[in-house]
Amino acid sequence: MRFSHDDEITHIATGVLACTLPKPQWTHAAHIAAGVYMLNEQGERAFATMPDIIRTYNEATGVQNTDNDGYHETITQASLRVIYDEMKSGRAPTPLFEIANKVIAGPMGNPDWLLGYWSKALLFSVKARRSWVNADLKPFPYQQ
Repeated sequence: MRFSHDDEITHIATGVLACTLPKPQWTHAAHIAAGVYMLNEQGERAFATMPDIIRTYNEATGVQNTDNDGYHETITQASLRVIYDEMKSGRAPTPLFEIANKVIAGPMGNPDWLLGYWSKALLFSVKARRSWVNADLKPFPYQQ
């Protein structure tokens, strides 16, 4: 999916915040869009607020946050780190949809992108779902 206007990013993010975004629209690209929006609005504070936003949205749409489903800390924080890095690298203000599209066009556009850094067993472990765990295959190059 590619975005063509910032209104699309805002629609997704405000829908997640208000718990009104229909669950089928909460796609991989929508997760990226929400991350772009929240980092733009909150800066580094989004690293702390995004987990509760996602947990609340999940619960509102019937998804339980358990050891096997729902919110995943390592995936969320890794994704935010990549988006944040992209946003910091810009030399001039960039429309949010362009940032989201650039992230989607890169490795993060593939939903399995983290398996290049984390083994499947570690990434989908309860520990990684509940807290940040360092990558075990190769160092994760993005820092908060």
